[in-house]
Amino acid sequence: MKNQPSFPLLFIAVGLALPATSIAETRGFIDGAAVTLQARNYYFSRDYLDIVGPNPQSKAEEWAQGFILTAHSGYTTGAVGFGIDAIGMLGIKLDSGGGRVNTGLLPTGSDGRAQDEYSRLGAALKVRWSQTELRFGELTPNLPVLTFSDIRLLPPTYQGASLVSRDIAGLTLQGGQFRSGSLLNEAGDGKMYAKLGHQPQLLDGAASDRFNYAGADYTFNGQRTMAGVWYAQLEDIYQQRVYRFNHSEPIGDWVFGARVEFYDSQEEGDRLLGRIDNQAAVSQLSASHGGHTLLLGYQAMFGDDAFPRVFNNITSLGNEVPTYEFAGADERSWQVRHDYDFAALGVPGLVTTVRYIRGNNVDTGLGYEGREWERDLDIGYTVQNGALKNLGIRVRNVTARSNYRTDIDENRLIFNYTWTLGSAEQ
Repeated sequence: MKNQPSFPLLFIAVGLALPATSIAETRGFIDGAAVTLQARNYYFSRDYLDIVGPNPQSKAEEWAQGFILTAHSGYTTGAVGFGIDAIGMLGIKLDSGGGRVNTGLLPTGSDGRAQDEYSRLGAALKVRWSQTELRFGELTPNLPVLTFSDIRLLPPTYQGASLVSRDIAGLTLQGGQFRSGSLLNEAGDGKMYAKLGHQPQLLDGAASDRFNYAGADYTFNGQRTMAGVWYAQLEDIYQQRVYRFNHSEPIGDWVFGARVEFYDSQEEGDRLLGRIDNQAAVSQLSASHGGHTLLLGYQAMFGDDAFPRVFNNITSLGNEVPTYEFAGADERSWQVRHDYDFAALGVPGLVTTVRYIRGNNVDTGLGYEGREWERDLDIGYTVQNGALKNLGIRVRNVTARSNYRTDIDENRLIFNYTWTLGSAEQ
């Protein structure tokens, strides 16, 4: 058995050594509990044009119904509190076909057809001491190095341990290790693979059962400024360092924002995917006034390889969207985005997003420069009153074009409704 890196254990030890300054949870195990059930109806359609690669499939189109049940207990009273979180998920096929699979909504069987249903069930033990919390079991992390990727019918989950400490004012410390993962369209769990840019690396013997991470974020200046540093390791595949800075500044009726991030990634350990060399720089400027928010972004890849991440997750890169990643080797990309909240016009619940991203300078390895662009339109509405109050409806239309990868036309229609089955004031 290999010697495991010591930093996760050291991080946990430091967190547990922090002084206890308050009772872990005063409401108790039952009084602090909450249970919710989310029903999600999802239609997904992608047309593939000018297909590049060995897969000749010209269309992916499926319709499915999902249910996500979450239950969170409170904590037992005392200096150290204990609790349990549980999650149960069920996906049901409503429509699919042998030539229209692989939308990410449903698992595909060995016969090339979508399975009728799939489900997952997991639980996590949580321990809280003052403002430090340790969790073991089924987890849904949302980290700069492993972003919560709830972009299809059911979200992915990971199995392992995580620690979060907020005992020092303004400072959030996190660390942990995941031993396996459950993909967003699969029932079981298994080792974790990597993805470089838009290319999954699903090779035999190129998977890992250790994802280690540690990070610190410090918020100051009246919570308007945040600086953070993170480290992640998909053992024997890649390691990644992240440095990030966010700031927002209200001036009169305006709010201006700035975001700068830098990612530095290399191969790690046994180098199951060989040498990896990528550096990624992200910069964004935003301005908000009334219901309007305008964002301008620039993202640059350096090094010999595309950006690495855990498959099949999205990342927190500034120009990544669920269709194109704009994270190819040596790629440069620009983004302009406009969001509008129609509450400013007296229509609460209605929001729109229009986004355009253009990338170039991609090292395709084919002797020519890769170029791509994508236009996204999102319209969302949450019913405000009546029998359907809180029903969320989202429509998404995408056009994505490239000179080195397959072109995509995409449409999504998503209905979300969440029932609160039991809760208590926290």
